[in-house]
Amino acid sequence: MTMFYQIKKMAPYILVAIFFVVIDRFLKSLAILKQEKVNLIGDLFSFNFSENYNIAFSLPVGGLILVGLIILIILILIYFLINLVKKNQHYLAGLLFVLIIGAASNLLDRFKYGYVVDYLDLKYFTVFNIADVMIVCSVGVLIYINFMKDKRGREDNRHKEDESKIG
Repeated sequence: MTMFYQIKKMAPYILVAIFFVVIDRFLKSLAILKQEKVNLIGDLFSFNFSENYNIAFSLPVGGLILVGLIILIILILIYFLINLVKKNQHYLAGLLFVLIIGAASNLLDRFKYGYVVDYLDLKYFTVFNIADVMIVCSVGVLIYINFMKDKRGREDNRHKEDESKIG
């Protein structure tokens, strides 16, 4: 199967990822320019510029160690992405692509500004951005798929054991 065909099969995921990253980059630029809080849903949810020097959910890990770790993780994920494409597992590859592009958007911020630009402020929780949502949703779906695959595997093994007891 040609590489063009492989990419064509992933086109919906690529387009979705690009769409959301373009929106993310636009909103990050807007947040930097505006730098004032705009309430979207009362004071519960707002558009509010925030500099995030740390890792997800503002956990206190930052600096060059964090940048190096993120680059290493992205490279490992690209390796897995290539293998999934080779195995024609386009759905999983597409989810991984969305995750990688979200991580790359935040990594670009770290190179450009020295921090990640967050702008969606959920009161009592955290400030985040669309790239974070891409990462969390992709990881969540990948974990769910893996859980369901393991569950089906256990059920198949149980059925085989039951059949061997009968036969």
